[in-house]
Amino acid sequence: MTFNPLAERGIPLEQQIRNWRELNVEPIDPQAADPYTRCRVITMNGIEVEAIMFNRQLARHCTDPDVRRQLAYLRYVEAQQQRVVNWLLPPIPSALETTIAYEQVAVDLTAWVARMEPDPYLKQAYEFGVLEDFDHLYRYANLFEMIEHRKAEKVVDELTEVMPGRPTKAHHRHPHDNVRDPYDRNTVNPLSRLHALTVMAAEQQTMNFYMNVGPQYMEPIARQLYQEISLIEEEHVTHYESLVDPGETWWERLVNHEYNECYLYYSFMQQEPDPRVRAIWELHLNMELEHLRVAADLMRRFDGRDPEQVVAPELPKPLLFESNKEYVRHLLATQIDLTTLGAGYVRDAHERFERMQQQIHGGQQPPSEQVIDEHRNRLGDEYRIETEGPHPVPDLRQKTAVGR
Repeated sequence: MTFNPLAERGIPLEQQIRNWRELNVEPIDPQAADPYTRCRVITMNGIEVEAIMFNRQLARHCTDPDVRRQLAYLRYVEAQQQRVVNWLLPPIPSALETTIAYEQVAVDLTAWVARMEPDPYLKQAYEFGVLEDFDHLYRYANLFEMIEHRKAEKVVDELTEVMPGRPTKAHHRHPHDNVRDPYDRNTVNPLSRLHALTVMAAEQQTMNFYMNVGPQYMEPIARQLYQEISLIEEEHVTHYESLVDPGETWWERLVNHEYNECYLYYSFMQQEPDPRVRAIWELHLNMELEHLRVAADLMRRFDGRDPEQVVAPELPKPLLFESNKEYVRHLLATQIDLTTLGAGYVRDAHERFERMQQQIHGGQQPPSEQVIDEHRNRLGDEYRIETEGPHPVPDLRQKTAVGR
């Protein structure tokens, strides 16, 4: 069954503002909910935040007061949607438990996108990034057990393995080497536009979360680890946002944002096992269909083009949250030693990379290494979830503390 959001009519705009009772949604139960339900919630929160911030930037560059008022209305509704989605997160988990869920999103969302991406250059960008988020999950999981005495399998439910990826200490690159080549807006597959926007928004949300929650911890090692990884998320946002063609017009981008929201709400509605959450995805889809209609009219008015010239005439295959263990293990075995040089990838460390490593580490062990050493010393080994066998890279297999 095909679904063309450009041909569908949603809820009229004047009916989209909700009251407090409607906004005050019950959060999901972290003990009973599907782990991927939480992943979908986290993803859509990032998508909504990106939509709001893009709308703000567009409004700040728009001179037409009527259009600015129209954008303000859309933005307010998007803000209500964001509150509903974000308020689905359970109030019980610590920030660190939520962090582990964020990294599960980064691993399984990016891995799925990489598997489905039709453009080889863009595919490589996602494959490169997923090995770094995979390592972040491992570092945070060890911190989680060490300071909260809880295990990450209660969060990821063994759908995602926990073991070293590309070592976090090697993620610190010269900023020039985080900028990728953009796709060509005139020839790019419409699916690639959606992939780039989705992963960029998810990473941007992660960066914002870490840089704000990190200082709230009392434990020095936690504060330090959040500081280190939040800086790497800054690199990741640069990495992914640079894939988007900067020549896209404001109105083209607005259509892309609204179309992508339709795509993701439709995708998640198809796979969501929780009927209450599924009803929210369906409601928001019907709101976004009207937002897309408004965006399409603005594009015709200001660009003189039809949105069909930019987006696909029907939604692609739904984006799925599913386990990617075999795929991630393949990437670990074949791409663990990659770094970046300019807009490309190399296997050997180069002068600019080595200089950045010296500047940022200053000859000291970074927090990402300290947290593993400390876990080994306190508990005798590392925390891992290796459901599919030993680590595919022999040098990264389990090590115990000295003397144990």
